[in-house]
Amino acid sequence: MKRTSAFLRQVPANLLTYPVFKGKLTDISGDRKLIINTINQYSYCIAEIDTEFKQALQASDILLPDGMSIVSAIRLLNGQIIEKIAGWDLHEHLLKELNLKCGKCFYMGSSENTLNKIKEKLGWEYPNIQAGFYSPPFKAHFTDDDNAAILEAINAFKPDVLFIGMTAPRQEKWAYAHKDQLEVQTICSIGAVFNFYAGTMERPSAIWISLRLEWLGRLIREPRRMWRRYLVYGPVFVYKVLKEKVQSL
Repeated sequence: MKRTSAFLRQVPANLLTYPVFKGKLTDISGDRKLIINTINQYSYCIAEIDTEFKQALQASDILLPDGMSIVSAIRLLNGQIIEKIAGWDLHEHLLKELNLKCGKCFYMGSSENTLNKIKEKLGWEYPNIQAGFYSPPFKAHFTDDDNAAILEAINAFKPDVLFIGMTAPRQEKWAYAHKDQLEVQTICSIGAVFNFYAGTMERPSAIWISLRLEWLGRLIREPRRMWRRYLVYGPVFVYKVLKEKVQSL
């Protein structure tokens, strides 16, 4: 409890300083270089005490509202009605687009096993896509040599879309730090989508998703990993949004 109270004092509530996307996936155009990230209640809370992560999110060309908490907060704070767009939705949308134009994508992140399963699934689900893969070293921090090898692999393949799956906040920070060195039009940080698509981690069923309770499905399925994200940071997020609303009155 003491840790949560200290956190509440540290976080300056200001959700509206983040450029949350208010359109539809079909509005996204690949005619310029884009970094696409997502924001949910957890990443918002973490970013407010992690300056580098906050900068990466605020610098997003498109920041998708990946959670009903964000959708509800935006509506409460400024009356705008927006749609929840998850990383899964973005991934599916871009794959369909790439398949139509025989495009190229690259998956950077996760394990060799997960990437092999993605490769196999792409082969029969999106046969017109050329895909590249790179499993980075499993370590807390990449060295300059690690980063050089990653960039070389991606740029040699020259993908239209780069999918990064290293979990937040690491993936967003990496994309932000290397945007100018990446020869890619669209850079997407999509985290657990790698595992969901590969089938190495099961996404909550369509029932949970349709009820807008995907978070609860994940909590029930992975309580030891997800309890802090939802049961600690959830109330912190609600407190901060309500505080911001009261201050704006």
